[in-house]
Order: sequence, then structure tokens, then C-alpha cells
Amino acid sequence: MDTIEYLELKRVNAPYEEEIRQAIEGVLSSGWYLRGEATRRFESHYANYIGTKCCIGCGNGLDALTLILKAYMELGVMSKGDEIIVPANTFIASILAISECGLQPVLVEPRIDTFQIDEDKIECAITEKTKAVMIVHLYGFCAYTQKIADICHRHGLKLIEDNAQAHGCVYNETKRTGSLGDAAGHSFYPGKNLGALGDAGAVTTNDEELAKIVESLTNYGSSKKYVFQYKGRNSRMDEIQAAILDVKLRHLDADNALRREIANIYINNVSNPLLTLPSTDNGVFHIFPILCKERDKLQQYLLDNGVNTMVHYPIPPHKQQCFQEWNVLSYPITELIHEQELSIPCNQAMSKEEAEHIVGLLNRFQ
Repeated sequence: MDTIEYLELKRVNAPYEEEIRQAIEGVLSSGWYLRGEATRRFESHYANYIGTKCCIGCGNGLDALTLILKAYMELGVMSKGDEIIVPANTFIASILAISECGLQPVLVEPRIDTFQIDEDKIECAITEKTKAVMIVHLYGFCAYTQKIADICHRHGLKLIEDNAQAHGCVYNETKRTGSLGDAAGHSFYPGKNLGALGDAGAVTTNDEELAKIVESLTNYGSSKKYVFQYKGRNSRMDEIQAAILDVKLRHLDADNALRREIANIYINNVSNPLLTLPSTDNGVFHIFPILCKERDKLQQYLLDNGVNTMVHYPIPPHKQQCFQEWNVLSYPITELIHEQELSIPCNQAMSKEEAEHIVGLLNRFQ
């Protein structure tokens, strides 16, 4: 069998190439390239898809989370020095959004079986300075639980979702991630389940006042030309990315279903006791994470047999140089995940034969 790449974006986008070309041509012929009809159309369609009143396009997923926090600060809900609870094993962007706003990230360990923030450890991390819990639907699995919602309600905390990796993920067969909390940040980085052909992001919320401030903040803090109510930034989704995303949104559920088919081949057929697979098939499998005590050996073995993999993520946030003040801290579950995690190919462009070939390799690993 030919080499199996971890993710071939050209192959992922190929089925929609003609639709994408037409969408781009539509933007070119319109003569309007920012804050136009294509963006408004995608925002409307994505809000309807997620199940929220509002969607505001922005430059990327990090900006989406940062804009939510800045908007809450403008509303007086938060102020510099306040604390935001966030999972210790998340991608760095979740934490950077918090620190960039002058807020204090408070790291909480995940559960080893779900990779999501441990709901039983949240309440003991709450102090009088805590203003929000940011859950991260890591790897495309739902982090939300009713217990987390109840904790936030009981303590008067905002519940913010980092939905960068979970477009289309459903909680309790009724609501999509991105509509479960008070506000959610989304990334449309090209490799995401709903990926643009460049950087793009969005905020979804049912809070119309928050949405208006977020929209102003994306445009230098202005809702009226040359009038600046807030100290904003330039973080706008461009018309071409919006048009492309609108095309791909129509196919998202079908693409996620194909991802689940590949994931289920792994879940139902990998039997090697040296490997730990996700404990649930209830997700959109942006990433398919395997835990292995000899992760590096497994990665090299798969590479030698023509399968490319990735590690998400090799260094946990509290061990990064940019957070040197945390380097002495110990988060053993987070550290174990980061030491053992290996991501194997799992996407809608893969064939069942490729997945079955990978199953065979995994079962023969020793």
C-alpha cells in the first residue's frame, strides 16, 4: 500500500473543488472583499447550524476566544487579574487568549479516559476571583456535562466553549457544541473538520449584547465608521474564506459521518493491549488519539510501514517556555497524556482499506 499521510488537505477538499471555485469567483465578481454579503450569509448559516442567535466571523480561533473575554471585560463581567478555569492539557491557544487579556488561567487536570476537563476537580479550583470556566472540546469530543453547567450556575460563572476542534459535535443527541455555554470560539484553520483555505474563526452566542461588542472589537472597536467605542483589533473574516466555508458547511455532517466510520473501524478492531483508544465513539474525531507507553517507538514503527502520524501535543502548556512560572508545577495526568499520545490518520478522505491496514499494523505492534 502507498504511504498513508496523516492528513491530505488537497484530497479532503477535492470533492468540493468546483463548488469552491464558483464561490471564489462569486466573491471576485462582486467587487466586495470584506464585511460583505458572503460573510453575512455564512454567519447566518453557521449560527443556524450551531443553534445560536448570533455568529460573528473573525480572523482565527485564538482571536475568537480573546474577543469573547475582551467583550466580557467591556461589559464589566471580568477585569484584569480575574481567574478563568481551563483544562491543563489543552492546545496553547486556549490559555493564550486568557493571559493576553490580563486574566489568570487556572489549570485543571483532565480525565484520562475522556481527555476532557475533569468535572470533579473544577469546584475546588474556584476562588472569589473566578469568573468563568473555559471548556475545550479537545480532539473533537464533547467536554460539556450537566455537572459543569450546574457548577457555573451555582457560582455565577460564565461558561465559555473552545469549539476549535469540534465542529458538528452533538451533546445528548440534541444540541451542538458551540451552543451549550454562554459563548463559544471556533477555529476554521484548514486542517479542522470545517476548514477554510487560510485562517478564519468565529464567535457564537445567544447573548446579543455580547455579540454586538465582539463585532465592534473585530473592527478596531468600531460599529460606526471612524467612531471607536472600544480598543479593538483588526480581526475580520474575509469574503473569500466566508464563501468557501459556506460551501463546506453544507457537507460537514456527511464528512463527520465518514470520519466516524473510520474511527469505528479502529475502535471495533484494534485489540493490542499495549494501546489505549478513546473510550467513546460520540465525537467528530478531529483527532484520533491513541495512548502508548512507548509512543516514540510506535510512531517510528508506523512510519517505517508507510503511515504518517502526529503528536497532539508533545509539550504541555505548563512546561512551555512562554509560561516559565508554571514549569515547576506538576499535572501528572496531563503530563502522561502528552508523553503517550499519538494521533493516527482519521479523516473523511481515507478509505476503509487504509484504516484496516492501519488496524493490522497496530495489532502487530509489540
